Formats: sequence, C-alpha cells, structure tokens
Amino acid sequence: MAKPDITLRLERPEDYRAVEELTREAFWRSIRGFCDEHLLVHRLRKVPVFIPELDYVAEADGRIVGNIIYTRARIEDPSGITHEVLTFGPLSVLPEYQNMGVGKALMLHTFEKARKLGYRAIVIFGHPDYYPRVGFRRASEFGLTTSDGNTFDAFMALPLYEGALDGIQGRFFIDPVFESLDDKDVLEFDKSFPPKDRYVPVPIKVLLDRLDAGAREAVEGLGCTYLDEFTHRSERDISSATGLDEKAMDIVRQVMLEHGWRWGSK
Repeated sequence: MAKPDITLRLERPEDYRAVEELTREAFWRSIRGFCDEHLLVHRLRKVPVFIPELDYVAEADGRIVGNIIYTRARIEDPSGITHEVLTFGPLSVLPEYQNMGVGKALMLHTFEKARKLGYRAIVIFGHPDYYPRVGFRRASEFGLTTSDGNTFDAFMALPLYEGALDGIQGRFFIDPVFESLDDKDVLEFDKSFPPKDRYVPVPIKVLLDRLDAGAREAVEGLGCTYLDEFTHRSERDISSATGLDEKAMDIVRQVMLEHGWRWGSK
C-alpha cells in the first residue's frame, strides 16, 4: 500500500467508538491473547488528568486510522516537590497503516501543540528502538526513575524545549487509571465489540531454529518463551547477550519482520 494522505484533527465524541475499535486492532497481538488498551482509552477520557486539547486522530482514506491520547503526569524529586509533565498512550495505528508515518505524524504534531500549551516534557514507556527516532532518550539520562526507583531502556523522556528538565530529577508517576485494568473488566468490556479470536503468540523456537549453536544458546539464556517478548526489548539489550554477533542479529531482525514486527534500530 502506498503511503496515505493523512489529515490530523482533534478527536470528537462521535469518534470514541471508532477510536476504541482501532485501538483494539492495533494492540490485539498480546501474549495474553487479548489486549486491554481499548478499555484504557475508554477510561482515560473520564479522568481529571486527561488533556482533550492533545487528543488527536489521524484520518486517511475516509476513516480514522490512528489516535494519540495524553494525560498529565508528574516527577517527584527527593525533597517531595512535584513537577508536572506529560505522558501519552496508547498511540494507536491500524495494523494496515503501520510503518507509513501515521504514528510519527501524530507525535510531531502534538509535540508542537504541547510545547505551545506550556508543557515542559513528555515521559513514556514504549519501544526503545522506535521512539528515539522522534527525539526520546532514556529517562536515566535525565536522572529519572520509575515510581519504584527502577530504570530501563523502554522508559524514556523528551524535553519539549532546551533545558526543560534541567535540575529536575526524581521518580515518575502516572495516574492510577493505568493500573486499573483487570482481566475481568477487560473481557466484559470486550463483549461489546465484534467477536475476535484470541491471539496466539509466536514461540521463540521459530528464531532458535534459524540460529547457530552459540547464538541459539545466547537467546535461550534471555529466558524468553515467545518471540513477541522481543517487541518490548531494545536491540541494544538483546545484542548484549554473549554469542549474538551481527550475523545473528540480522537473523533476529529478519525473523521479527517475517512475523510482522519491524524491530531494531536499523
């Protein structure tokens, strides 16, 4: 499919169901066999930290194909002083429109809107090889940790202007709504959508069978049961395993692509 002409606009109430449906499609490939992001979107619009001025949809070919939704979050420094920042997510794009610039267009447009609204920075949890393409860096570079004091490649930050995070360090907190999605609620909510077969994750064996003995042992040492687990880990993280040379990493990228994931920093 050729890259579509994309129109961006604010989400309207009459779009809510279509956005929840596309979010469901975008995130259905979950190791659990189903996703919860469509219920998250449904609930995010109702919480005080929701920012309607940054809730944008992307239209192409006469329909909504993408959405980005923002909420306010905070950084709490060691003295207890809090600093307001943003987080976004889900960032949803229909599978058939992924890798066509829809997500990037939504991000760059809303980054500029957020800057004009006076927000200082965006902090997210996301794929560590994708989001750096639009300016995100590991949050640890700014002295930030998760609420429980951890840090990892998928935890990233983007200052919206020069020096926006200077002198600000501490723990990052998001709204409790993100932790409110139990499986019972998700499955009940999902009944109102068209029936959909549960997703079956891809076994790691499809990759192991393509690798030589040394690389296979290295991947086995990562403790992954499913290939899907690589979608949450950076290329830097995976390639650090002893025994994975560039040839092996090329195979990893190729196998991921064969199963529908554009993975890695290349």
